[in-house]
Amino acid sequence: MPTLLVCSACDNLQVLADRMATEAARVLPGLQVTLWPEPFEADDVLAVAAWHPPAGLLGTLPKLQMVASIGAGTEHILRCPDLPADVAVTRIVDPAQARGMAEYVLWAALYYHRGFDQMAAQQRQGLWHMPPQGPARAFRVGIMGLGGMGLQTALCLRDFGFAVSGWSRSAHAVEDLHTFAGDAALPEFLAPLDMVVCLLPLTPATHGLCNAGFFARMKTGAALVNVGRGEQVVLPDLLAALDSGHLRGAVLDVFDREPLQADDALWRHPKICLTPHMASSASDQTIAQQIVTNTLRLRQGLLPLHTMDRQRGY
Repeated sequence: MPTLLVCSACDNLQVLADRMATEAARVLPGLQVTLWPEPFEADDVLAVAAWHPPAGLLGTLPKLQMVASIGAGTEHILRCPDLPADVAVTRIVDPAQARGMAEYVLWAALYYHRGFDQMAAQQRQGLWHMPPQGPARAFRVGIMGLGGMGLQTALCLRDFGFAVSGWSRSAHAVEDLHTFAGDAALPEFLAPLDMVVCLLPLTPATHGLCNAGFFARMKTGAALVNVGRGEQVVLPDLLAALDSGHLRGAVLDVFDREPLQADDALWRHPKICLTPHMASSASDQTIAQQIVTNTLRLRQGLLPLHTMDRQRGY
């Protein structure tokens, strides 16, 4: 029986697997939805829906046609050494997820603009001091990455009153938004910002982009928000910039290895606000619908939707 295998090496996907089974019964009767590590026939697996696939699993599935990320990112799939070269890799595209990302970054902007990071430190010390307050237009935010999520985030902050600019590798023209493009424009983009938001896809060009040189180009007292991918930030360089006082703080939602271990020093760093990859996610219903629909397309001999370009990395 054709099988859609739902798997993760780090998360319990039972609820999502149940939702996919319900969706499959509606649109693709005869498709078996199995949650790894329940028993399955390797020859029957047509598609895998995954978040961090278990090591060595993909190479054991001889008739695999698609590996579907249950999120917007696919790097956790692409770095699997046993991923077959001819298998489609897809991602989830959800307009509501972009709104959720905008809300998270808006919170981060308010966190630094209104001085809540200082309030958290003062509360631990029992101090009562009001930080300087000013209008949102005086707080300059830069969004790195102007795809669907980045653009909606930039527009949300702009409409809230913040001074917003955007940077991307290729040129984007957006009304009422100052945009920069390419490596040569990066220093000019970074120099005036009070908060830099990384919302870039993970590619060879963005891996390790936020390094010592990058932080040196940020102005003293600026903050970093990383909601892109953990591999884009060189953590020792970030910690050095924080500990030296050059950077004010960092909000980190993504890490190169997840989940972050309980004994990791990042949890206890006084200038880091850490969240467990929760900036935004698609609903289980949207994930189930898109992955089951793509499995149906495979059965019909069609290409799945939202297939990523392995050469570009997104």
